[in-house]
Amino acid sequence: MTTRDQEPASTVSLAIEVVLVPVTDVDVALAYYTERVGFHLDVDYQPMPDFRVVQLTPPGSACSIQLVKADSSGRRCQLFLVTTDLAETRGKLIARGVVVGDVRHKQPFDAWAGGWSPGLDIQRRDYASFADFEDPDGNIWTLQERGFRKA
Repeated sequence: MTTRDQEPASTVSLAIEVVLVPVTDVDVALAYYTERVGFHLDVDYQPMPDFRVVQLTPPGSACSIQLVKADSSGRRCQLFLVTTDLAETRGKLIARGVVVGDVRHKQPFDAWAGGWSPGLDIQRRDYASFADFEDPDGNIWTLQERGFRKA
């Protein structure tokens, strides 16, 4: 198995820039992501009735999403939004009307085998604390804390 640290140096880079998110109603999803979640609208382009590109970017992200019309909500995806302050981000989303689940953290952290405890990781360690929300089509977004710094 090769890890990132073992990869040879290269001048070629690869970056994920867009992830497709299936939705049953693009207009409903567009309003949800811009008005409630706070994503920035990059593109809403419809040159013909059966072709539309709607691209949005989370604040501070280099990766965007494109809303793709799906025939049913059975096509779901699960995505992660990484935040430096899970409690603050969760609070802002709830204030905008997003239903966000309870915060949970890995337990035990050092030898994690899939267990959870309620609340934030007391030490606010990277990749330890999480909370989830769903968009109107059931796409799951997991908020994950990384880079928290006490003021």
